Amino acid sequence: MYKFILNGVEKVVNEDKKLLDYLRDNERLTSVKNGCGEGACGACMVLIDHKAARACLFTLSKVEGKNITTIEGFTQREKEIFAWAFSEAGAVQCGFCIPGMVISAKSLINKNLNPTPKDIKTAISGNICRCTGYVKIEKAISMAAKAFRERIEPPKRNFKGLVGERIYRVDARNKTLGTAQYAGDMYVDGMLYGSALRSKYPRALVKSIDTTEAEKYPGVEAVLTAKDIPGERYSGHIISDWPVMIAVGEETRYLGDSVALVAAETKEALQKALDLIRVEYEELEPLISPERAMEEGASKVHPKGNVLSREVLKRGNADEVISKSKYVVNQRYSVPFTEHAFLEPESSLAMPYGDGVKVYTGTQGVYDDRREISNILGLAPERVRVISKYVGGGFGGKEDMSVQHYAALLAWYTKKPVKVTLSRRESIIIHPKRHAMEMEFTTSCDEKGILTALKAKIISDTGAYASLGGPVLQRACTHAGGPYNYQNVEVEGTAVYTNNPPGGAFRGFGVTQSVFAIECNLNLLAQKVGISPWEIRYKNAIEPGEVLPNGQVAGDDVAFKQTLLAVKDEYEKYPYTGIASCFKNSGIGVGLPDIGRCGLTIIDGKVHIRTSAACIGQGLATMVTQVLCETAGISPCDVTVDSPDTEITPDSGTTTASRQTVFTGEATRLVALKLKKALKSKSVKELEGRDFYAEYSGVTDPINSDKPNPISHVAYGYATQVAVLDEKGVVEKIIAAHDVGKAINPTNIEGQIEGGVVMGLGYALTEDYPLKNSVPTAKFGTLGLFRAPKVPEIETIIIQGNNSFLACGAKGIGEITCIPTAPAIQGAYFKLDGKFRTKLPLEDTAYRKNIRGKF
Repeated sequence: MYKFILNGVEKVVNEDKKLLDYLRDNERLTSVKNGCGEGACGACMVLIDHKAARACLFTLSKVEGKNITTIEGFTQREKEIFAWAFSEAGAVQCGFCIPGMVISAKSLINKNLNPTPKDIKTAISGNICRCTGYVKIEKAISMAAKAFRERIEPPKRNFKGLVGERIYRVDARNKTLGTAQYAGDMYVDGMLYGSALRSKYPRALVKSIDTTEAEKYPGVEAVLTAKDIPGERYSGHIISDWPVMIAVGEETRYLGDSVALVAAETKEALQKALDLIRVEYEELEPLISPERAMEEGASKVHPKGNVLSREVLKRGNADEVISKSKYVVNQRYSVPFTEHAFLEPESSLAMPYGDGVKVYTGTQGVYDDRREISNILGLAPERVRVISKYVGGGFGGKEDMSVQHYAALLAWYTKKPVKVTLSRRESIIIHPKRHAMEMEFTTSCDEKGILTALKAKIISDTGAYASLGGPVLQRACTHAGGPYNYQNVEVEGTAVYTNNPPGGAFRGFGVTQSVFAIECNLNLLAQKVGISPWEIRYKNAIEPGEVLPNGQVAGDDVAFKQTLLAVKDEYEKYPYTGIASCFKNSGIGVGLPDIGRCGLTIIDGKVHIRTSAACIGQGLATMVTQVLCETAGISPCDVTVDSPDTEITPDSGTTTASRQTVFTGEATRLVALKLKKALKSKSVKELEGRDFYAEYSGVTDPINSDKPNPISHVAYGYATQVAVLDEKGVVEKIIAAHDVGKAINPTNIEGQIEGGVVMGLGYALTEDYPLKNSVPTAKFGTLGLFRAPKVPEIETIIIQGNNSFLACGAKGIGEITCIPTAPAIQGAYFKLDGKFRTKLPLEDTAYRKNIRGKF
């Protein structure tokens, strides 16, 4: 028997268990998040005797007689101050880490009402945020401390909701106080727990599966294998090459493959049943690299062979022009797999729903989920309803199926609610990563530094399954030339299957990789010419009306040179600086269907915005609110944004390709015009029950179109970043200038830039996803994620000037923010010590000499 005080109430518990499990499963406290369960992320922070502590590291026996406080136990004033400070500062994005940050802040403020910036960084050093870059979190904590110190009452803000206004995120309060519900926070009566038994080896022949003992175990409701799948056994985001479960007689392709599913009444029974399943394997040698997979006689990962796709982008005559150019640079580059490390592990709750199933999850596309689940279950799509809860970060990693189909399959068989949640270890192994790539880039210019040609070869490790490997390779190729004005380009890309974890969508979507190569090559060309890295970029920077290397004519919205001019003084001010630029598409483009959709429904005097577009932390709900209010002339007080739901929200496509602000933003603008027209004769209340609908379709041309100047994408964003090192090789500052077209909400834009920069810092310096014979070896705490004390100063510069009506002039910002950071840092090191580094994370730096345990 264990006694302790929880939020002022004495608790007496007979069974010893993890404090985290007790708070979530027994007390149902949603402010305490399970981010890793390993003591690394800080999402489960609580106050134990007024000091911040990780709940996952304590058992109830260890808190005997202690006082435990969660946000639910804060005073109303404390809640109001933290909700105001985090909203005002713009400190909330996906929100999953924020309650833990608030707890760490409260612990600091309990002992220090006037903390310094260093005090604040230290206080949250045990908390990881993958979205914000910490800058605005630190500001929020400082604001909260001042409010407590000076007894300030949080001011009441009345926003008009106009484009350009720094309104609070519509979900900031609930996320700050931990009342926002993510899929893992859901509990329903009679709920079962589900999970999958994963392969023991990356590549092995499954000779037999014996589930007899597991089926007999008390509390077990279902044990399923491949033969129990009622519909299609293979699934996939684009190509259906990913088996839901591996059948007897088949080979596993990576460590994350499933061979059986279990549903049980308790977590304990679930784990015991998984342990009781007996699988006989014949271990086989894995294909650990594209080079190995492309060798003659290599075993086939898939029946059709080991090449997923090839892309060739060709304009002009690169070989001839290179041979005649004054200066030529040829370099090979190597970039690794990268783990998304979103703070919310994948979770889904499914249940019977009429003659079908209803699935709650955190996803980047509810209609994608519905399509794949309905195929697996053999049901018509309308018999599967998918509802997205809050999404605790995605960055591309929640585009593919992870747990949704397993929860649905188990619920379909048991006719009971089933929740499936990945452990952090499972998450790290299972979901697709940023693609590792090997690249060879040859770039040439004339005697004045004017670029003449590019020839590039890109080999992408797409891992065990296709996922988004084809489109990622396309984007790496279409952006390989950079945002510069030259026309002789030949880029060849190959995506190769291996037995590594799949490569999939990840912020930057292939451009992160190829930009590292082209931007580093530019620095060598500048050196040969005798001009600065800034000057070679400015000389070649694309301007309106000029032609990009992919053939598209740059529109009037291009403000690339403005980003270069914005950072020039800072670049030249310090001795050890590096610079890099890039462009990034908004929208899927390349001739594929790409449609944004939005509906409005008037319910109880409020305008409900209905779109399936997923908010994964980028602030989509706030964006559509501002576009609606700006266009229709209504107040945000009269607006509600409904959750993505296949039953009530129209399909607005996946949150990917930096597309939602442009595509769903424009659909929202168009439907708002219809509402505005209706409001000329009636009030919102008089329109009760009315529906309005609009959609926007982006028309583009396929890659290698026979048009002389094809339109690859409807819009591009442009950026330049500068990295500043001190004499010891530590990054002191990043200056990030971004052409965003029009900032719908400047605070949100700044937050996206800051978060992207910190992700880029990790990619450049510390993050890795090491594999040993195709087996991932990292834990969450050893991935090399940046923590607050290591983050340098970040200066954001927002470049605006787009007068287009499309989405009120806005461009996508989600991906481009992390793309130029790594090559900018590489250039700074090149200037510091003369070593030209070609691998990521960069070797022989202040960050790689003793990385483990430092980040």
